[in-house]
Amino acid sequence: MKGSLVYQDYINLINKKFIITEDYKNTQIQPSSIDLSLSEECYEVKHSFLSYNSKVRNKLNDLAVKKINLNKEFIFRKNKTYIVRLNESLNLQNNLFGHCNPKSSTGRLDIFCRSLVDYAEEYEKIPKNYKGEIFLEITSRSFDIIFRKNNYLNQLRLIDSEHNFLTDRQLINLNKIQKISNQTKKNIKIDNGLKLSVDLSSSKTIAYVAKKDAPILNFSKINFHKRNDYWNTITNNNKKLIIEKNKFYILKSKEKVIIPSNLAGEMIPYDTGIGDFRAHYAGFFDPGFGLSNGSYAVLEVKTNEVPFLLEDGQTIARIKYEKLNKNSNVVYGKQIKSNYQNQGLKLSKHFK
Repeated sequence: MKGSLVYQDYINLINKKFIITEDYKNTQIQPSSIDLSLSEECYEVKHSFLSYNSKVRNKLNDLAVKKINLNKEFIFRKNKTYIVRLNESLNLQNNLFGHCNPKSSTGRLDIFCRSLVDYAEEYEKIPKNYKGEIFLEITSRSFDIIFRKNNYLNQLRLIDSEHNFLTDRQLINLNKIQKISNQTKKNIKIDNGLKLSVDLSSSKTIAYVAKKDAPILNFSKINFHKRNDYWNTITNNNKKLIIEKNKFYILKSKEKVIIPSNLAGEMIPYDTGIGDFRAHYAGFFDPGFGLSNGSYAVLEVKTNEVPFLLEDGQTIARIKYEKLNKNSNVVYGKQIKSNYQNQGLKLSKHFK
């Protein structure tokens, strides 16, 4: 069946050298995606670019400011842009194609990253039967962050031949049989995917906002950093919140989300019909996310244009559901040590 590949497919592709990597770990492979890792080869660049008419390497010859070796830890300074070659390269066949997204932890740190491949007109897209290297453009926008070789910032989802998205009618019918949200059947909002609204009603913390002058953060250190060094907490303010220009917020959805084990999900990161802001930098939801009671979606929100008033229950994002090419025998959760199952308003795994 056509659709998104599953865990065993990625192992097979590595064994067949369709995915070429130096030294992969089983923990890189997720239920419907694979984590990609930084190599030692890094460049600070003058500005972002796409390489639609050449190889990425040819562009780097002109645009690189300096070369950096990530075998040693290196501080990526705020608002500077770096290009890192990934350890993984591709030798795709049989009409496989894909796209990339930041991992959840990357998005929750306001690290703007997007993949680049040779002769591509768009970021994050892996063309059908692509053969070549993958590079990652990285701009940390809230914190100075230490990276090194083998850190995982983004992930790749591969698709067999064509996407197999569920229509709204199919989603409504699915929800009657197998719930995809904790909303009642009467109140569920499905329109071009499952619509999610923001929760500003908690009697405790409703949001975190990144501090401007935080210490350097070490990306390799998990459950290490003190939350209060990096984040201010925002408490309930009449169920409203002004998203201020160039500030970075962590919020959560009012609804719980469930991704059945035969489907994958992706959050739509920006929708001008919803508002002039970007919601959710990281987009992939693996099969099994939220089983069985549902899990809140954490929303990373920023506006670069004008301040924006959010109110409790306001629609902020959508999730599209896609069929897998087969049922996955591995699902998101404790079995594979997933970090964000059954989450609430949760910062990245780097904080105590």
